Amino acid sequence: MPSGDRVPMAVRYEDVRALLASPTSSRNLRLPGLPRFVSGVGIDDDPDALINQDPPEHTRYRRIMQGTFTPRQTEPWRPRIAAIAGDLLDGLGDRFELVEDYALRLPAHVICEMLGVPVDDYERFVQWTDMFLTTSTATEQARYEGYGDFLAYAAELVAQHRRSPGDDLIDLLIQARDADDRLTEGELVNTVFSLITAGYETTASMIARGVFRLLLHPRQWDELVADPSLTAVAVEEVLRFDGPPASAFMRRITEDTDLPGGSLRAGTVVMPNLNAANHDPEAFPDPGRFDIHRFTDHPPNPHVAFGYGAHRCLAASLARVELTEAVRALVTRRPALRLTGSPESVAWTDGLVLRPVALHVTSAPVTTSPPAAAPG
Repeated sequence: MPSGDRVPMAVRYEDVRALLASPTSSRNLRLPGLPRFVSGVGIDDDPDALINQDPPEHTRYRRIMQGTFTPRQTEPWRPRIAAIAGDLLDGLGDRFELVEDYALRLPAHVICEMLGVPVDDYERFVQWTDMFLTTSTATEQARYEGYGDFLAYAAELVAQHRRSPGDDLIDLLIQARDADDRLTEGELVNTVFSLITAGYETTASMIARGVFRLLLHPRQWDELVADPSLTAVAVEEVLRFDGPPASAFMRRITEDTDLPGGSLRAGTVVMPNLNAANHDPEAFPDPGRFDIHRFTDHPPNPHVAFGYGAHRCLAASLARVELTEAVRALVTRRPALRLTGSPESVAWTDGLVLRPVALHVTSAPVTTSPPAAAPG
């Protein structure tokens, strides 16, 4: 871990799924002496955060929110997401830097519109999420202050929407209920916090990683250019091969637990490695082969890119729409897209979320020089 703590990892597909589904696998890591992902304050510390809760509190929280991120709620956003992607690309020249100019900006614009906040706040999102997710260089004091600033920002957003209700996502969360049960103020604030971090940086990282992977396979890229309807199934292979941009969060075992591949003693803290599970040859034949047709005739979504069990990503349907429309816009508007440098020259972030620091690309049509005229 970036904190220096060492924890065992679950890497086999069946072990990871069993661990994530086990009732003895707890997200409560707020006990003295337990390993930490980062030194100082971190997202593991907040008991109001959905990702840190266990049943029955977690079950209640998810039940209240379950109607907010269903495909029925997120699918109407598809045309707007496609339009934002198109507008961003229309504003770029033939040569551009894909991470900053596109992969980061698209989900930032989307989450700002969904939350009803100015798109200029994107710069603040960058600062905060870089501190928590993409680097491990921030000091403990800086991380502590940044975490407080971020929560204060989220709290003010909730307060503004209470004073002046509208019809955006925060208003839906305020109104969300199960019978007479609603989210507490702390839960609302942490949900907004999670939407910004997960809805912005992790989606941006997946776009950057996915496009990079596709550009490494020009024949498959050309297939998408020729038939953009393949994009949705191609995205599932992108998610398996390169997603998620981070492993699942650590789990504490509350009772001696048997997994398909072995046993874990009570008190053990273990990290389920989603990327390793998605490359398990027992689950995915020839897992090192990238194939956009892999899931064409496969049972739906067998990969664990969005997790598994009770803590499976609540906004998976929205992430799929964003990634699909991000790729579709590129193959339709920039069909000749390619890297300007070698893949080996690409630098990567260091931290909880892994993505290219920058991807310099060109979409100028490929031209070939005419043959030289014969002498004489």
